[in-house]
Amino acid sequence: MADPIISLRGLTRQFQTGAETVTVLKDVDLDIHQGELVAIIGQSGSGKSTLMNILGCLDRATAGSYKFDGRDIGKLGPDALAELRREHFGFIFQRYQLLPDLDAVENVEIPAIYAGVDGTARRKRAIELLTRLGLGDRLDHRPNALSGGQQQRVSVARALMNGGEVILADEPTGALDSKSGKELMALLHELHADGHTIIIVTHDPLIAAQAQRTIEISDGVIIGDTRKQGAIQTSRVKENMRRIARWREGFDRSVEALRMALRAMIAHKLRTFLTMLGIIIGIASVVSVVALGQGSQETVLANISSIGTNTINIYPGSGFGDRRSNRIQTLLPSDADALATQPYADSVTPQVSSNSTVLFRNTSSTASITGVGEGFFQVNGRVFAEGVGFTETSITQRTQEAVIDGNARAAFFVNGEDPIGQVIMLGRVPVRVIGVVENVTGFGPGGNSANVYVPYTTAMDRVLGQSYLGSIAIRVSDDYDMARAETEITEMLTRLHGGKTDFFLQNTATIRDTIESTAATLTLLISTIAVISLVVGGIGVMNIMLVSVSERTKEIGIRMAVGARRGDILRQFLIEAVLVCFVGGAAGVGLSFGLGSLLTALVTGAKVSYSAESIILAIASASLIGVVFGFMPARSAARLDPVEALARE
Repeated sequence: MADPIISLRGLTRQFQTGAETVTVLKDVDLDIHQGELVAIIGQSGSGKSTLMNILGCLDRATAGSYKFDGRDIGKLGPDALAELRREHFGFIFQRYQLLPDLDAVENVEIPAIYAGVDGTARRKRAIELLTRLGLGDRLDHRPNALSGGQQQRVSVARALMNGGEVILADEPTGALDSKSGKELMALLHELHADGHTIIIVTHDPLIAAQAQRTIEISDGVIIGDTRKQGAIQTSRVKENMRRIARWREGFDRSVEALRMALRAMIAHKLRTFLTMLGIIIGIASVVSVVALGQGSQETVLANISSIGTNTINIYPGSGFGDRRSNRIQTLLPSDADALATQPYADSVTPQVSSNSTVLFRNTSSTASITGVGEGFFQVNGRVFAEGVGFTETSITQRTQEAVIDGNARAAFFVNGEDPIGQVIMLGRVPVRVIGVVENVTGFGPGGNSANVYVPYTTAMDRVLGQSYLGSIAIRVSDDYDMARAETEITEMLTRLHGGKTDFFLQNTATIRDTIESTAATLTLLISTIAVISLVVGGIGVMNIMLVSVSERTKEIGIRMAVGARRGDILRQFLIEAVLVCFVGGAAGVGLSFGLGSLLTALVTGAKVSYSAESIILAIASASLIGVVFGFMPARSAARLDPVEALARE
């Protein structure tokens, strides 16, 4: 006789129950040859199911040796054992152990997916097996739509999917009615005739009597081994389905994991949504804060740009917080004249300002009155909507002329009059409007108030009655270094003021840098808070995934029994965690867009600016959280013991 396909020597299996060690199998010696139909019989608790689990590589012996086709099973790792289950064994369980979310064909296909069989070939074989077993009209039915006998036939088809060289049937008729039980036994005899090695575990003598060989076990010891006369099939069952490339095999298993993840999410919609909620809030917060900060920064920087990025303003005092600045009267028109002759000066404008009641006919309102030089509009990048600005003659002759902005035009010329040539009263001083400039918003000269500009000489002599300036603005030539210009301006004014530094300079480039730095700091601060909410959401994902692993332990056991590697289980649950976080991240981005639209609709002047980089980074961060916080549950699932997982209800 040929060498046995299964050989056990001195096999012992013990379990630890608290402080007590329970021996379930004791020094079992057993050989099973290719093509045998064997029944292992014994009462409940005799150790027959434990023996079957060890034979099927679902469990390991505590002591002794187990060789399958000459290979020492005790020396194999988890993935090698999974390969044996996948390539050589087929399991028929008493409780069918079908996955409830898959239809009949999909349940049968699972072993072939893990074996790397071509998708078309495996589906064709699954349909052929189910049709052969009388389920051709039940291919798309899920287990809950099948009778017990039909579910068991699906289980048989799954056992045969990769060839089923050795079929292990654990109480296969235990959950069936007598008719279905007879049909199943007839089917097992057909499979035996085709060359399959059949091992049936049962406590029913009538079932055992149908086997060629009956092994009786009691209290973990084999007490009987009887054979009937008859030939043993020695031909090996071959599985000839077309295998695919290794990269395609990994791709197929990943697709299966993705599909199962999607089904798990859809099956538990509320739980999935609550799991995503922390991620949604975190991502929406991060994207909204960054977009609002970026939008506000762009608005402010645009306003700064409107007054020139190479502008230096000179003010009296030591800084904006100097309370003595209004008593310092040392900035003079002669200082502006001296600065205008320097090589770094593109244009210079003295400035004085005040507020006054402005009257046009019977319309009056308070406006900002600013005395400026002829270079003011060039220095500040102001654009004329109509009319002209001041000339050197306007300054020297103290003409009573005025330029207004759009706010002033709307305030005083309420009936749509053409303002050019109209006379308005600045207090008691009449001035004629010669030009209208476009508005600026928010930052810099102009702001959002009504503004009237007159020659600074006119403002000093006829409106304010003062001889000193409020400030001087210099537009530095584009080809001149700003830092050098600041140094030279400071040196000149210090010399003109008798060695006193009773003034300070403000560089618009410095303002830009400060605003950008401040905006970045605030964005970082608020984003950090939002990231904390992301981490909290990630912890929630981890907790829910741990619960999911606990709930789906039996599914994990079934997949392991039909040949899933640890990596396959790890991949499935990790993909699910990443998918939950990815979808949550995408939903968070969508929520951020909604919040941005609401904000801009409700708050005048508010601006949000979304960037592709921040959106991609946000979704990538959410996915990374799925990987980080999903790994522990996925690893926990992958390390489950197949036997314990299958036993979990």
